Parts: sequence; structure tokens; C-alpha cells
Amino acid sequence: MNSSPRDFEGATPQNDHPATQTAAGTVPESDLNAETVATAVFEAIRQCAITLRPDVVDALSQALDTETNPRGKRVLEQILENAAIAQGDGVPLCQDTGSVWICLELGEDLVVPGNLLSQVNDAVARAYRDGGLRMSIVRDALIDRTNTQTNTPAFTEVQFRPGNGATLHLMLKGGGSDNASRVVMLPPGAGIEGIRQNVLACVKEKAANACPPLVIGLGVGGTFDKVAGLAKHALLRDVGERSPEPAIAALEDELLEAVNSLGIGPGALGGNTTALSVAIETAPCHIAALPLAINLGCCAMRSYSIDLIPWTSRSAS
Repeated sequence: MNSSPRDFEGATPQNDHPATQTAAGTVPESDLNAETVATAVFEAIRQCAITLRPDVVDALSQALDTETNPRGKRVLEQILENAAIAQGDGVPLCQDTGSVWICLELGEDLVVPGNLLSQVNDAVARAYRDGGLRMSIVRDALIDRTNTQTNTPAFTEVQFRPGNGATLHLMLKGGGSDNASRVVMLPPGAGIEGIRQNVLACVKEKAANACPPLVIGLGVGGTFDKVAGLAKHALLRDVGERSPEPAIAALEDELLEAVNSLGIGPGALGGNTTALSVAIETAPCHIAALPLAINLGCCAMRSYSIDLIPWTSRSAS
């Protein structure tokens, strides 16, 4: 089964990387403002809610050819059929239309005039209302669990990188898969074996509640509050795309094989396709620490990345 690329006003794949799109008629730097970002957020949510990422569709199709358990094969067939119906009929992939996570990646010399958070939250509310998407955000986790009825606030961050450009990353994350995730502060002596044991323990305990086959994002390094962000960003990587660092790429392959050897399978009904991918993002950390975050992504992996302004180096700008 083939899926057409996610469209954003004529978006086309950039550098043969299907998870990142470049908009036709991209925004001039002088026109980058809170309103243009909000417009992109609105369009991205409408696409994400109904369209399974093309790389995930391809991986599920390949898994269907290699899955040995008849029940697992049937689950994979149903997931692919569901994706086709959702895209064809313009209806949500999953009844849990998720919380909205947004990362705006900016060239270090760029500014975004306007009230970015307010405009983004307004776009999220409009996208969920106009798209008939389920509202899933409560006012306060502890003292006021009434529904905001807007699916806001969105969980928004801004990051800077060298060069000139602007990329919007957006993910709709269901509660089941996020609830199955965890952060563990390991001692440095735990090493790779400690990471392996914790990943397998998490999958054994939580995979059935996270709607496998999974896309697994791992963060290693940083601090307690930063390592989860690494794991979230790892989920943006295309299924099957390995780290450019050979040692990390080898660990990704090893962990994927170990996870699939658990036999949990699609829909937790048994089989050799418990996960489609393991992606690892690393960072520096304290000498006394080995932070690990495990962010499980479900089979309805809904993320969208788009270059609002194409990236160029300083010298080229």
C-alpha cells in the first residue's frame, strides 16, 4: 500500500526525507511572524489527524510481509486499512486525537514578531473545532481536571540553530503511548546494558497499552528535564533512519531486534513486529549521571515537519 505525501499547500519532500516538507512559495524572512507560524500549525494539525506518516505506512507494509503470526498479520492489515479510510474520508486516524506538541526551530539570527504562544493556541483551538477532533486537555493535572474545550494549551518550545531558516515540527501524541513512557536516572556505571534492560522492561510492561507496533524514541544524556525532549525529538526521525554515529546506529539495531524478540507483536496479540523502529538521540551530561528517557510512539504515529524558510548557512545568506 502506498500513501501520498502529506500536503501543505503544495509541499514536496526535501532532500528525499519524507518526514520534512518544504512549502511551495516559502515564507520570506521578513514575513515570518506569529501569524504565519499559526497558519502552518493549523494546516499541519488538520493533516496530522487524518494522515499516517508515509514512512510509517511503508514500514507497516514491509512488516506485513515479514510478520509470522497470523493474528499479528491481521492487525497490520487492519492498521493499514484504517489509515487508508482515514485519509480517504478525511476522518481521524484514532479517537485519541492527542495533545499538541510543537517545536519551532529557528536560525539564530531570526526573530518572530507577535504573540507566538497566543497565536499558536488560537490555531490549535480552531483546527480541533473545525476538524471535529476530540478535545483532550484538562485545565490542571491536579486541582482542576475540567476539559478546556479547546485542546489547548499546546506544548510549545522554540529552539535555535546556526544558519538562516525556520522549521516547524508538530506531533499529536495520544495519552496511551505517552502514559507508557518513562524517564530513568541511571548511574553512569549502568552503561549500555542498563539502557538495554530498562528499554526492554518498559516495553514488556507497557507495550500492550501503547498500541503496537511501536515507534520508540530514546533520549540519553542532558538533565532530568531535558532528556525527555531528546526522546520526543527522536520520534521525528523517519522509521528505519539510523543515527549518523556508527556506535549509536548499531545500538538502535540491537535494541530493535531485542524488542521484537519479546514476541508481543502487533496489537499485543503475538508476533515478531513489536516495534518498527528504535531511534536514539544523545547529549552531554554530568559525570555522575546517565539520564534515559523512553518515549513510546503508537502505530498511529502522527507528526509533521515543514520548512517555513529553507535553511541556508551564514555564508550563503
